Amino acid sequence: MFEWWKVVPDDERQQWTLDPFVSVGPLRFGMSPDEVSAALSEVTEERQHFQFMMPVDSKVYRVEKGDYRDFGLCLYYGDLKLKGVLVDGLCGPQVHAEGTALVGRVPSVLEQWMIDRAKTRQPDEDLTYMGAGVPGSESLGVVINVQRAGDRLLSRPVFFPGEALDDLSHFLPREAWAIY
Repeated sequence: MFEWWKVVPDDERQQWTLDPFVSVGPLRFGMSPDEVSAALSEVTEERQHFQFMMPVDSKVYRVEKGDYRDFGLCLYYGDLKLKGVLVDGLCGPQVHAEGTALVGRVPSVLEQWMIDRAKTRQPDEDLTYMGAGVPGSESLGVVINVQRAGDRLLSRPVFFPGEALDDLSHFLPREAWAIY
């Protein structure tokens, strides 16, 4: 029987560290799709599946999105540079920020951690909310979205570089912010 909502335990996931606005594990913002594939070839045998688009003013297709479905990553590109990393809450790598695990967690617990963390920062405007009340941290470069796991919700973070802060909700495609 196929298990729709199987959650991979933390000890079976890759363990990555967030360097805000710079990198998520081996992935650095600004990498080309080929550089991303090379970096991830060292941690998974799965190949990146690309989604292409052709801008209106161009005659050349460009990579817009890359998927590692089994490994649990969705990657967003702009001008052939990595500009967003979405980690699947069911099976993606575990990403740690300041010693706190961000993937596959109870969303309200992570939100409280973000609220408490924001209270210690100056100015006290670190915490932001996207549509549907999804919390994000402007100093960590992450939005803690959610996805379904049967009757539970788990955290599904979206990481972004510093330039996204100018217009976060429009920096990545709408699907990046969707609740699964």
